[in-house]
Amino acid sequence: MLLPPRSGLSPFSDDAFKLSRWSTAETLVNLDEEGDAQPALATAWSRSSDRTWEFTIRQGVTFHDGSKLTAQVAANALTRAGQATPKPRILDGVELTAKAEGDKLVVTTGEPDPLVPHRLSSPQLSILAERAYGSDGQVNPVGTGSGPFKLTRINGTTTATLDRYDGYWGEKAKAAGIDVSFVPDGTARAAAIRSGQAHVVEAVPVSQAALLPKETISEVPMPRTNTLYLNTAKGPFKDAGLRAAARTAIDAGQLVNGVYEGRADVAAGLLGPALPWAAEGRKPLTQRTAAADAKGTRITLATYSDRPELPEVASVLQQQLQAAGFTVKLVVREYAHIEEDALAGEFDAFILSRATMLDSGDPVAYLQADFTCDGSFNLAKLCDDGVDKAVKKAAATEAGAARRAAILEAEAAILRTDAAIPMLHERVIQGDATTVTGSAKDPRERILITLDTRLK
Repeated sequence: MLLPPRSGLSPFSDDAFKLSRWSTAETLVNLDEEGDAQPALATAWSRSSDRTWEFTIRQGVTFHDGSKLTAQVAANALTRAGQATPKPRILDGVELTAKAEGDKLVVTTGEPDPLVPHRLSSPQLSILAERAYGSDGQVNPVGTGSGPFKLTRINGTTTATLDRYDGYWGEKAKAAGIDVSFVPDGTARAAAIRSGQAHVVEAVPVSQAALLPKETISEVPMPRTNTLYLNTAKGPFKDAGLRAAARTAIDAGQLVNGVYEGRADVAAGLLGPALPWAAEGRKPLTQRTAAADAKGTRITLATYSDRPELPEVASVLQQQLQAAGFTVKLVVREYAHIEEDALAGEFDAFILSRATMLDSGDPVAYLQADFTCDGSFNLAKLCDDGVDKAVKKAAATEAGAARRAAILEAEAAILRTDAAIPMLHERVIQGDATTVTGSAKDPRERILITLDTRLK
């Protein structure tokens, strides 16, 4: 795996996605390929009022410590999540309470929220046995999950061990267990496939993919967009005509073929091929601002080095913008040392590789955070009444076709401002030894080892 645990495998942190990818911790709800909510530890749900939902808890589920899943256990897990510091990201700005009423779990939100089932699909709201939750706020997932694999040991930031759980409520896993190593170095991860040291490797770098046998590489579009954010609040890109000039200067195909060696997709919008409905429902964009003459306008373009492709993207983009008449100063730092300045609007333009669905399987939270007046991650400093109204409409629309249409209307409103110029959509590059079968290729990176993963 790419990243070692950062928070002791607490499900309230990003470590939750490891527990999900190992099929050891489970959620009340799953998402299908379209992003629609499907039963998991909850078998059904209904909305009893605009702020209240009732969930029917699956019967016959035994945790790895031998205790039983009940509505009370589920309510405890959600309550602990809401009390955590910091809160799980999926609960940002959400007031959520949970209680058991008989065999039903009742979930109430402070404001009407049509996305409650989708929120409960987040790995950060996994349901663990009651003994997992300490009085000090710490959570121990070792031996307390409900999935087909039981986490038996975690050795700091180096390895983890899981065994098949024969008491699983569903179908029995085909593999006897999972041995996990955390290897941040991409070259070393790729070498582990070549040498036979690993059966499954996540996040193979683009530079290494070409060096591996084709039959060991899988590419899956992921909900992540490489985007150029333009500062609309101050500096040259306060001018809509200059933002349009930057848009028309960019040749995304050159970035995909040159920097990503063809292992990415040219962006048609903010939402990419990991969400098939976006391409199917997107309409041609009209009423766009005409490009102005750059006339040597000086701009500062910034990005970060943590993702190895981004500095090269910035270098190519610098050349493209200069060819269009801009004078471009380039700034590249580690993300930890550049995020504060980027959020403060210290740069005219910023290249970011941005997840577009975050934790709920729905892009509205991303649109709110990045493009509304009160957005918490508004790098473009965009504050546009039309955009705010469109995003608010999408947020209030029930899940399904109508919500997707509203999301695409909001996307169009954002793109018309040229505050953000989507360039390309990245792909998950996964390595699988030829001796293994049944691993998941999941664009959301929630699933990896499944019931069907086994050696041939």
